[in-house]
This record gives sequence, structure tokens and C-alpha cells, in this order.
Amino acid sequence: MASQPNHKIAAAVVREDAEQKQRLLDRAFAFAFKGLVYAQIWEDPVVDMEALAIEPGNRIATIASGGCNVFSYLVAEPAEIVAVDLNTAHVALNHLKRAAIQRLPDHDSLRRFFAEADNSANIAAYHEYVRPHLDEVSRRYWEGRDLVGRRRINGFAHGLYKRGLLGSFIGLAHLVARMHRIDLRQFLEAKTIEEQRTIFETKFAPFFDRKFIRWVTDQRSSLFGLGIPPAQYDALAGGRPMADVLRGRLEKLACDFPLEENYFAWQAFGRGYGKGRAASLPPYLQADNYEVVKARAGRVAMLHANMTDMLAAAEPASFDRYIFLDAQDWMSDAQLIRLWSEVTRTARPGARVLFRTAAEPTLLPGRLPDALLGRWDYRAADSQDYTRRDRSAIYGGVHLYILKD
Repeated sequence: MASQPNHKIAAAVVREDAEQKQRLLDRAFAFAFKGLVYAQIWEDPVVDMEALAIEPGNRIATIASGGCNVFSYLVAEPAEIVAVDLNTAHVALNHLKRAAIQRLPDHDSLRRFFAEADNSANIAAYHEYVRPHLDEVSRRYWEGRDLVGRRRINGFAHGLYKRGLLGSFIGLAHLVARMHRIDLRQFLEAKTIEEQRTIFETKFAPFFDRKFIRWVTDQRSSLFGLGIPPAQYDALAGGRPMADVLRGRLEKLACDFPLEENYFAWQAFGRGYGKGRAASLPPYLQADNYEVVKARAGRVAMLHANMTDMLAAAEPASFDRYIFLDAQDWMSDAQLIRLWSEVTRTARPGARVLFRTAAEPTLLPGRLPDALLGRWDYRAADSQDYTRRDRSAIYGGVHLYILKD
């Protein structure tokens, strides 16, 4: 069972036409990517929903990742969301989220399960309410053990967001910071944006000037924990030292949005969501959205599949909205052409495509044939605005394309 997801991920990531060193790095990333990577997705669903302008009855195709955005989109009342992922752990997490949303008895228990995700009561709730409604594959995943022998479901009792590849990377970043006498959690004490900037400029920014940090971040494997493969590393760097790029992205995360409104900052600096009723949360966990998300959770279909293959099996003119996260950064020209050929074939009038890139510019010009790209209108000004307002602050660009009449 383990070899199949490895094969699919490797097929998506490994550049077979690259030099041997690059292929080895790609294979190392594929191996690292086989387990749980994102317990918390790092794309802003509020920006997504504004850009996508989801209308009642729309059919959406999206990459699942951690599922936060998949279930948040339900607030906009689409008819169906088809969520695909090559990572079996992400598929299992999405199945768990759907069952928990549908079966846990109230919002308090749902909030405790996913917003807190560090309470032993979650394990009892899993067995009583969720487990009987999980498919067998997902149940075996959650009741199985990880590489260090821990039962995966117990992550919901001990801090789910400290696990997975990204959670471990953030934990390592906290450890390295403490070794340099920097406490990243201090940021959570800020009461205003002005205080946030003061803490960043005096405590965090100088960290990226240290020789060790600059050397480490110049290694392509150093960002595997962020889910960034070697091919995407080069796009993210853009010819600059990676330490400078990371400092700029962290500055946006730390300084551009009020802390009480940015759960991405809480994940980075606190390794979880904030506590209390007023804490910033993804839309699917907010109390005001509980009833509609629960009622519509059955509209989400999860598939362990490649996006292009899923679309190739779909009927013409069968989707209204597409979300690719940053997956295109990994793709060759041939893969991009095949994906966008299927998108164009399956797109209904007015269809919208949203994706992110590590670099700032859109990656499609010069890589798709003019006849294919010419079917789509790139909303450059809107895309710049969405990029500016994306609270996760990781990506260089958020890009919106709309099918021309």
C-alpha cells in the first residue's frame, strides 16, 4: 500500500530529464512528502472565496491538502467540491474532517477537535461519534502508527499541529531560534500591529543575518519541511539568498495583519490556533458557519488522484471553479499543457482558476501555447491585490484566470 502513493508523488515531483543530483533531491522530497505534510493548509480561504466568486450550484475541483479550505468553501454553497490529493495522509485527514463535521454533536466538540486538537476528550469523541462513519482505509490510517510508533489519532490529544512535516519544521525553527536566544512565542504577546513590527524588527529580522542560518537556508533540502521541492526552491529564491526571501515573507506574515485576525501567524509563532472564542479560525471552524458547513459536508468528494487525471475522466463543461494551490510550480511544460487542456475542456462558461506561485509572476506565459492560454483572461490587477491580502504570506503570487466568452 505504501509504494503506490510514493509512486504517484514521485511521478509528480521527480524531474527525470534533470541532472542526477537534482533527481536525487527530487526523490528525497518525494520520500519526505509521503506522510502527513499539512495538518493546516497555508492558503487563505477568505481571499480564495473572494477571487473565486463561488455561486450557488457551482462545481469545484481543488487539491485537498489539509482540507481547511475545502470545507470552508462550503460557506459559499457550491453544489459539489471534488478534492483530489496524491498524499494518502491528506485524503485520510479530509475523510476525518468530513465525518467529524457531520457526526460530532455540536460546534463546541468540533472546535475542540480541530481548533484545539490537544485534548484527550477528542479521542473518546473519535471512537464514539466519528470512527463508525469512517471508511476502512481512513480508519486504518488514523488508528495506525507513525514512524516513531505513535498512534496517529492521538495527535488530536497532544497537539495535531505540532505533527506532520510542516508541524515538525515549525517546531525545529522554534528550537533553532531558542538556541540563538530568540523566543518566537513572544510575538503572540503583541497587542497592536505597531508592537508586532517592533518585535519583528528587533528580535526576528536579525536572525536571518546569522551565517549559520544563511548557509542552512541556501541548501535546497532545507525547505522540504515547508513542502517546497527543489524545483520550487529556485522559483522562490528568484536568484536571491533564500534567507532574505524568507525574512521578507515572514515580515509580511508578522507585520501586515492584526494578530487577532491571522490564524496563520498563530500557527507559525504558537504552533496552533489561538485559544478563546474570539480566536482567528478558518471559516469551517467558525461558530457562525457551523450549521451550513455541517449540512453541506456531504457535498465534498475526496479522491486519491492526480488533478489532471481526474479532469481527463470528467465530462466536458462540468466544472465552474478550479484551485491548484502551488502544484503547478512542480510541473514541466508538458504537464502544464495537459492540465490546462483538460481545464479548458471541462470548464463551463465563466469558469475561474485560482493558483499560487512561489515566485511573484504568473508562470503560464511562454509555457502554454498561445492558442490555449488565449482562451483565458488573466486578472493581473486583481491578482496583485489578492497577493497583498493573503494572510498566509508564504507565496509570491496569487493568480486568477477567467475563461473568456
